[in-house]
Amino acid sequence: MRVLVVEDERNLADAIARGLRKRGMAVDVAYDGDAGHEAAFVTRYDVVVLDRDLPGVHGDQICADLAASGALTRVLMLTASGTVADRVEGLQLGADDYLPKPFAFDELVARVQALGRRATPAAPPVLELADLVLDPARRVATRAGVPVDLTNKEFGVLCELLKARGAVVSSEELLERVWDANTDPFTTIVRVTVMTLRKKLGDPPLIETVVGAGYRTAGVGA
Repeated sequence: MRVLVVEDERNLADAIARGLRKRGMAVDVAYDGDAGHEAAFVTRYDVVVLDRDLPGVHGDQICADLAASGALTRVLMLTASGTVADRVEGLQLGADDYLPKPFAFDELVARVQALGRRATPAAPPVLELADLVLDPARRVATRAGVPVDLTNKEFGVLCELLKARGAVVSSEELLERVWDANTDPFTTIVRVTVMTLRKKLGDPPLIETVVGAGYRTAGVGA
């Protein structure tokens, strides 16, 4: 899942980003409304965690512009004011959820995960291919009933490939969905991650390379 955190309190923004990354999400951070507005329309994010009172472009404007664009991106609005009137106003602007500060981090994570599931076409809660079973909610992978120990990035790549249901997923798409904006676009990290993932999954192979196009789950599709 790709998440953008737009929050001008740097310590809070960085803490949210660190916590979401530990949960396996790819997270970018913007510390003001101008940078947040630009980032939100340059990259396709699943969820934007958006502070309402931002310097530069106000959070309300970012939210309204995202809603007007028709993007599938979901918005979780944060604010120091938690009155009913403020929550209603935020939701009317196009926010999908609203969380007053201070908040429990576990609640923030749960809300981001729930919004992320709504940001993409519905996928089964558990993804399966042959004897491979992937449970994104619990971040558990097994093959033939045996647990497979995957890094966050390996898990993310495998999840994207299984959700594609046999369609080819390019390296660029995987880089955008699984890594954050700090990753070198010319890196070989996707190829290396797929290579190690194949080794961990074992035989028969479940991931195949489509030369010049990307990767797809083996034995599925044309």
